[in-house]
Amino acid sequence: MNKNSENISGWKKFMKSLTKAHELGTEEDIMLDHDYDGIRELDNVLPPWWLYGFYITIAMSIFYIFQVFYNPENYSQSNEYATEVAEGKAEVEAYKAANPQLFDDSNIVAFTDEANIAKGKELFTSKTCFACHLADLGGSIGPNLTDNHWVLGGGVKNIYNTISNGGRPGKGMIAWETTITREERIQLASYIISMQGSAPAAPKAAEGDIIWPAQ
Repeated sequence: MNKNSENISGWKKFMKSLTKAHELGTEEDIMLDHDYDGIRELDNVLPPWWLYGFYITIAMSIFYIFQVFYNPENYSQSNEYATEVAEGKAEVEAYKAANPQLFDDSNIVAFTDEANIAKGKELFTSKTCFACHLADLGGSIGPNLTDNHWVLGGGVKNIYNTISNGGRPGKGMIAWETTITREERIQLASYIISMQGSAPAAPKAAEGDIIWPAQ
């Protein structure tokens, strides 16, 4: 027997140990007496690899049940969830502390560059602000945004808060805090500020007792 045949023979032995498959031509030795409409059944055993996997699955299931239901001090899904939530909140707070400019509204400063103003103008149009304030911000259902009279206060922080939280109850302006990002709300407020003192085609009469900017 040459080396190649030894390798093949060894591989066959290995595969047979894993499957316990019978050699071809020996079907009559393991044929059962059952007959199903002319179809007969072989008495093959389950492959050892499948049985080992099945036994391992059972063992793991028993271990899991013991850990979850009989040993809650060492493992508990509810405790694990609570721990993960606490860790997540701690990471969020740490990120906020490291990046206060992204979360502290007291640090808001209006954008003045062309790119952000253009983005604010795009938002004013895409979010249909013009439906109540008109495209030139002169006011229709909503107030004129180009004069210095404000119902809820002017300036980037007040305008930002109005955009975020919505207008006066019953007046129809929704809160945009969950719809557009913080930066987009600042861009929108910055665009409105950039239009201060412009000349709308048909400006609505001034509304509000808050004067900004002072004249």
